[in-house]
Amino acid sequence: MSIFKYTATELYDALTTKKDMVVLDVRNKVDFGRFKVESPYPFILQNISYFDFMEIEDECVAKVIKDKPVRIVCAQEGSAKYVAEILEQHGLQDIGYLAGGIKSWGNLLVPVLLNPGESYKLFQFIRPGKASTSYGLQSGDEFMLFDPSRNSDFYLDFAEKNTCRLIKTFETHLQADYIAGSRTLSEKSGATFLANENDFAGARIKYTPLQDEAIYKFSQPGPAVQCIFTPGHTPGSTTFIIDDRYMITGDTVFIHSIGRPDLGGQVEAWSDKLFESLQKIKIYPADMIVLPGHYMSWEEANDRLAFVCTLAETMASNKDIYAIEDKARFLDFIKSNMRKQPDEYAIIRRINANLQQVEDDKAEELDLGKNECAATAYAAKQKSAETSS
Repeated sequence: MSIFKYTATELYDALTTKKDMVVLDVRNKVDFGRFKVESPYPFILQNISYFDFMEIEDECVAKVIKDKPVRIVCAQEGSAKYVAEILEQHGLQDIGYLAGGIKSWGNLLVPVLLNPGESYKLFQFIRPGKASTSYGLQSGDEFMLFDPSRNSDFYLDFAEKNTCRLIKTFETHLQADYIAGSRTLSEKSGATFLANENDFAGARIKYTPLQDEAIYKFSQPGPAVQCIFTPGHTPGSTTFIIDDRYMITGDTVFIHSIGRPDLGGQVEAWSDKLFESLQKIKIYPADMIVLPGHYMSWEEANDRLAFVCTLAETMASNKDIYAIEDKARFLDFIKSNMRKQPDEYAIIRRINANLQQVEDDKAEELDLGKNECAATAYAAKQKSAETSS
């Protein structure tokens, strides 16, 4: 039988090794347009609805590119298997359907070791379905996390496989675009949950407030983690400096953009704070390695498919932003690049503060889809195109 089930990890590996295949997404056009499989390299992606296969089977089969392996994606798995069986009946071979549906792609985390050969290990966990990143820092048998996603079992399994235990989990800010994992990880492992009370003061969470410029250490020799308050994207946005070399910037500094300060509805006040924070960050050494919380596209990845750059490189990429010398002009830039935030962000913030609870299925639905956390010139072009269409 030519039909089989494959995992999100296997799909990522196939895409990043440039396997010659067809990815067939059988969800409706609205869901497909909101969130789809993406890759750092070109690949064949087709969208033919499962319902169309039910109603006009022959016509749909005719549209599927033949003579290549087919990897089918659907919402929850069952529809993809149904379409796979249709394609097999029509003579196609090497047909796989994604285990768990699109949510398994949305929850996928890909670890990349950023500093091979050193006395400690710094990992970037790339979440392709969200265009977001989290980070892990291991020294000896101890492990720290920064901005983990809700896929808590992945991080705990990763720590176990690397013979270490989670001792601290940090949040750079109160996330709005995805459901954060620190609270759950703290409850499951006993790790200390650290967060900025300027974001979390009203949260119903047991956490340890971060202190500006404080140093956080392992219980044994290892790299120091310095906390730097960098408000603007949110009032409690925080940057972490690791070993005086790496800068985990959350949603404050991205490779090809900066964080947007309008998500809380206080554009002018938060814009001023973000401007001040960028001035603070600008004075760090030019060779400081920036580790962002999100990326805009795979074009930002390096040759190891990791999202890192020097502070000098991100400032050069965003020279028009960093060249702004006063708060008024900076506010003008922010206002010209604003767009409507997704409706679900307000709910996600409440979930992350433990002020609202939802069932797992609803949490999955809220958590899927790419982020909208950057202030970029692209947003202005997009808004202009929408207005003229």
